[in-house]
Amino acid sequence: MATPGGPTAEATSSSLVENAYRAMKAAVRDNVFAPGYQGSEQEIALTLGMSRTPVHEALIRLQEEGLVRVLPKRGIQVCALSPDDMREIYDLIATLEGRAAEAIAAAADAPRRAALEALDAINADMKAALARDDLDAWARADDRFHRALVERCGNARLARAVAAVMDQSHRARTVTLRLRVKPTRSLKEHLAVTAAIRKGDAPRAGALARAHREHARDELLPLLEKLGLRHL
Repeated sequence: MATPGGPTAEATSSSLVENAYRAMKAAVRDNVFAPGYQGSEQEIALTLGMSRTPVHEALIRLQEEGLVRVLPKRGIQVCALSPDDMREIYDLIATLEGRAAEAIAAAADAPRRAALEALDAINADMKAALARDDLDAWARADDRFHRALVERCGNARLARAVAAVMDQSHRARTVTLRLRVKPTRSLKEHLAVTAAIRKGDAPRAGALARAHREHARDELLPLLEKLGLRHL
């Protein structure tokens, strides 16, 4: 029985599942569990230092997001991505982020200013990271920029769809981070997107956001081919 004012058993269980979900997603995104990894729920629970029940429920959510595959009576397998998968993901992200940029640019003054304040701050973080050659900090800021763009567009379904496929493609970006040229163009393109949003030019903001993701796709895919990376 819950104590007065204390958490209920249901709330505690939900919190444990959420913790397991976040921990497992981070482990997949950061290659702690590499593509193709197969293990039992018990092994995963031990690795994460958690009990099996919340891990089981978390894995069901991750399967729905395309990060793992639940294997009946055999545990789970971390889904691998091919270059063709990456092409599809980038095509989808380009379309959806273009729509998000259009929506922010066309929004009323108050939400547009709030979105720009968040995006400008992240761009400043990216600029500072590049100045000190901190690619890890740049990558974190870049991820935040793209998440903020869709989270601020006023379309929750669009934001959830983008978040799911971004998580799937995170490994490829991480693996190739130090193999690409210094991402100064990426920041310039971010600044161009925010400039169009600031002017309220929805068609230009959308076109620039789509082109930005297409440039990233066209840089990443040949690199994966050159490195012979067929499964990520």
